[in-house]
Amino acid sequence: MKTLLLAAVGLTAIAIAPAMAADLPARAPAYTKAPTIVDPIYNWSGFYVGFNAGGASSRECYTLNSVAGVALTPISEGCHNATGALVGGQAGYRWQMTNWVFGLEAQGDWANLKGSNASLTAAIPYTNQTKVDAIGLFTGQIGYAWNNTLLYLKGGAAVTDNKYSSFFTGPGIVFNQASDTRWGGVVGAGIEYGFAPNWSVGIEYDHVFMGKPNVAFPAMAINFPPFTGAVGRSDNISQGIDMGMVRVNYRFGGPVVAKY
Repeated sequence: MKTLLLAAVGLTAIAIAPAMAADLPARAPAYTKAPTIVDPIYNWSGFYVGFNAGGASSRECYTLNSVAGVALTPISEGCHNATGALVGGQAGYRWQMTNWVFGLEAQGDWANLKGSNASLTAAIPYTNQTKVDAIGLFTGQIGYAWNNTLLYLKGGAAVTDNKYSSFFTGPGIVFNQASDTRWGGVVGAGIEYGFAPNWSVGIEYDHVFMGKPNVAFPAMAINFPPFTGAVGRSDNISQGIDMGMVRVNYRFGGPVVAKY
């Protein structure tokens, strides 16, 4: 009897177990890790070309040191600012290493900077006038990028093309003319913003140091009584230029890089 009872209990348990298992809730699925958020990083590397436009002011100071070939104790003729617009283009290449950006660039601008002042030296009043026609910059760059914003410093060589003239203040008769192409140095800074994968816009300031070379004014024949004859002279003419501009660049290559 006891044996039969145990057997009946065992069979009942076997019959009930599947039904109980069917009534249990489904097992929760395994936890799936959320996808990693991708932080896009703007890449400044690559070759680029662009254009720029702005304005500049060139400080010109004349110091007379000879007349008709006779050396003089240097005499200041005074200074003036040659101001105006500039427009041009630039081309360069940049390398980005983490957040640091390094580059080389050449920039050329047509300029229309013009100014004059009355000479402080002459008994017969005359005016000295300067015109800066063109400015070129050849620079290296170092910058730091916050994604698509780049702050940079630059420095290197500069070249300017200049024309000088002197004329009698009353009648406006030119009696001396000269020109030169001079080399000097430049330092500057800028900030640039990448508004599309390959396009950027920025502003830049540069100061150009062009020294104080001697400029010879050849004698010119004048026949405007009482101004007759021809007299040459030479001046040391110092030049320092401040430039401000807006720049737009298009960069080839260097796609956006994903940072995990």
